[in-house]
Amino acid sequence: MSDALDKLLQSPRLWRGRAQGSAWQGLATGYPRFDEHLPGGGWPQHALTEILLEQYGSGELKLLMPALARLSQEAAGWLSWIAPPFQPYPPALQQWGINLSRVLIVKPRADTEALWAAEQALSCGNCAAVLLWSERFDSTASRRLQLAAEQGKSWVIAFRSLRARREHSAAALRIELRQGDGGTDIHILKSRGGRPAAVPGVIHNYADLPGH
Repeated sequence: MSDALDKLLQSPRLWRGRAQGSAWQGLATGYPRFDEHLPGGGWPQHALTEILLEQYGSGELKLLMPALARLSQEAAGWLSWIAPPFQPYPPALQQWGINLSRVLIVKPRADTEALWAAEQALSCGNCAAVLLWSERFDSTASRRLQLAAEQGKSWVIAFRSLRARREHSAAALRIELRQGDGGTDIHILKSRGGRPAAVPGVIHNYADLPGH
């Protein structure tokens, strides 16, 4: 094997299909039926996850809370919330098991600064997870955040509109949340090393959630 090819295969930016997917150590979501469809059995760590929504409040935070709570208790680093469109409610986060001393809220003055702040948070290597709300997110931003997540060994979650469904993305995982007859349905649009899938009725109500 040539030196050039060997160097290329060692690059963290290279995706090698199933071989790489099977080697992932996923972060358990807290929802076993969802984990069954994810390579590594959970959220892809050190990578970009995109969650596409009809509107905020579609169950996206409930879906993330078990994993975020675990990171806040066990992992070093901040949980950075970049430009959330609401004021996080500390008692509710505590009820989920979030260690509030690890939560960092960033409110940029402009949407363009939100992307910059997320990239900086990822690159610094001091964040266990970065949550980003931005209307300016595009394929270029996805590539930059994916690379920054790999370099900073952090997990970044970007919340986007369903209008972005047909846009290209470098995200390791793209899912879509829709309200179904039996609760919130998850549609896996892209999963590095995995396959598209539909997981109906993952989130019902607070009483159905893990730990309650």
